[in-house]
Amino acid sequence: MGAPLIAVDWGTSSLRAALLDAAGRVLEERSAPQGILAVPPDGFPAVLAAACRGWEGAGARGVLMSGMVGSRQGWQEAAYCPCPAGFGDVAARLLRLPDLPPLGRVAIVPGLRCEHDGLPDVMRGEETQAFGALELLGLQDGLLLLPGTHSKWVQVRGGRIESFSTFMTGEVYGLLRRQSILARTLPESHDDELDRDAFLRGVGQAREAGSLLRSAFGVRTLALFESLPAAFLPSYLSGLVIGDELRLLQPAPAGGPVVLIGAPALTLRYELALQSRGIACRRVGPEATWRGLWAIARTVEDFA
Repeated sequence: MGAPLIAVDWGTSSLRAALLDAAGRVLEERSAPQGILAVPPDGFPAVLAAACRGWEGAGARGVLMSGMVGSRQGWQEAAYCPCPAGFGDVAARLLRLPDLPPLGRVAIVPGLRCEHDGLPDVMRGEETQAFGALELLGLQDGLLLLPGTHSKWVQVRGGRIESFSTFMTGEVYGLLRRQSILARTLPESHDDELDRDAFLRGVGQAREAGSLLRSAFGVRTLALFESLPAAFLPSYLSGLVIGDELRLLQPAPAGGPVVLIGAPALTLRYELALQSRGIACRRVGPEATWRGLWAIARTVEDFA
């Protein structure tokens, strides 16, 4: 790619933007609490222009965006690209928006869709992170995990995303943590503080119990009989829900370590849980998004 690129990761609750040089290196990065739900239908161009103010003279070829900005609630819906899909498939389905002077051309990366047992599954934004991780690690095959509110397990072969599965792990944790009877037992804070022993105890319990519906009530009884200090209960509950997600990994994946993509604090939990089962991991941070957008842009003639 012979010129800089403005890369944007625009989600439900926040917007991140980065100015990338011709080699994909981050020259400057910015963030704002202006996710798509905080932007009126006709306000996206102005918010984007404000987020990129000062980059007009950088000579960028344009703006490439990923994430929920391409959803029905976003700027404009970008149709999902069917799996299997590689860089070229996604690049061929970019949603082109009207040019935005002085930033130039603007496009949105489509999400991906696949099916399991007759049910559709979708992702938006994670596909860009997955492609970025492949670039950063020089991989063509592997099992990738993107933990979050809705965790994504992504199977890659030959540089193409063949399929993926979504688990509502983070959302279920939040519901149990704040809206179930467990909320009366759990302390108000401590969510970000990880007690490894309590967490791994939860992971192990999830594997033995065989059902989150069965094991979750134990959070209350552990507190009731003072078998676990209250400050450690959020870590234990986190271990339960993550351990329940990992129960489906039977047997352990072959062909190399699981690649974890995301914020360090969250990927660490999955790394601990996987390692407790003898599964090796590699971690890639949020920079995967920028590398993914840069790699996709390289395959598009007017962005390259």
